[in-house]
Amino acid sequence: MITKEKVLDALRNVEDPDLKKDLVTLNMIENLVIEGNKVSFSVVLTTPACPLKEMLENACRNAVKHFVSQEAEINIHMTSRVTAPSKQFSSNIKNIIAVSSGKGGVGKSTVAANLAIGLSLNGAKVGLIDADIYGPSVPIMFGLQGAKPAASEVNGKTLIEPIEKYGVKLLSLGFFTDPDQPVPWRGPMASNAVKQLFNDTDWGELDYLVVDLPPGTGDIHITITQGFPISGAVIVTTPQQVAVADTTKGIGMFMMNAINVPILGIVENMSYFTPAELPENKYYIFGKEGGKKMAEKYNVPFLGEIPLVQSVSEAGDEGAPIALDKNHVMSKVFIDLAQKVAQQVAINNEIVK
Repeated sequence: MITKEKVLDALRNVEDPDLKKDLVTLNMIENLVIEGNKVSFSVVLTTPACPLKEMLENACRNAVKHFVSQEAEINIHMTSRVTAPSKQFSSNIKNIIAVSSGKGGVGKSTVAANLAIGLSLNGAKVGLIDADIYGPSVPIMFGLQGAKPAASEVNGKTLIEPIEKYGVKLLSLGFFTDPDQPVPWRGPMASNAVKQLFNDTDWGELDYLVVDLPPGTGDIHITITQGFPISGAVIVTTPQQVAVADTTKGIGMFMMNAINVPILGIVENMSYFTPAELPENKYYIFGKEGGKKMAEKYNVPFLGEIPLVQSVSEAGDEGAPIALDKNHVMSKVFIDLAQKVAQQVAINNEIVK
């Protein structure tokens, strides 16, 4: 006879490879129902972007067959409930992910935009803040030049309404400034403007709020990392040594005792050039493996290489980031990146419980 106890005992043999505990101990098994030989239950993953979804489903199915009954008819519902760190910015926003680089021109905003879309395409509720006051890119990359967010009254307080496009809620300092004029703001003015994007906005419920930081390690970085609970930082670099040297300073900032933000991993952008007409060829025009070696040096995850492909920059210029084009090979690259980032967020949230 199949019983709930036997099924749960069987599922204790299935371990989450990231969290290093079995699914029952992690409370990831819910709604277990037994009707004769029919067994149904839900596996609640830590993120809809879990790259191990199929592997865990097969492992659960095999465990019940092996330890309980070969005759069992198994129905598994794979669902998710995004985890949050012990300290959250608000009850509605579970995780804040900073995307950073010590150097400009490495494609950080391209990575941030496609990461946000990749998380959304995996089923998460996502927001994106463009905090680069001196060179905001979100209005161009999402085709929102000239857009102005609306405002609404919530409990007697006036809040900014983010603009939603491609399934992502967006706010950029570029929405509030003249795109043809410089922004000669001193540090405190810039920091206060960024705080408003967090504090005075009706974000609703979000699993992930991605923040595209400006280059360097200045006032805005300190304001955000010390003023808001950051789940982790994604570091973007290119392979050449000049970029790696500057990016190293960015990693050092997050590791300072006064800041202490977990590094989710390093992304090496523009790793190599692949011409469209010769897709098998790779030309390492900016050097090779600078980001990978940096990840090894600091013992942090290497989240992967993103090649230099003309269509990526063209898609951003046209206001439709490449992750949206599911038929394009680069869409899969960014969706895989989103899964790895979500995976690292879940691991860190478990570690710091």
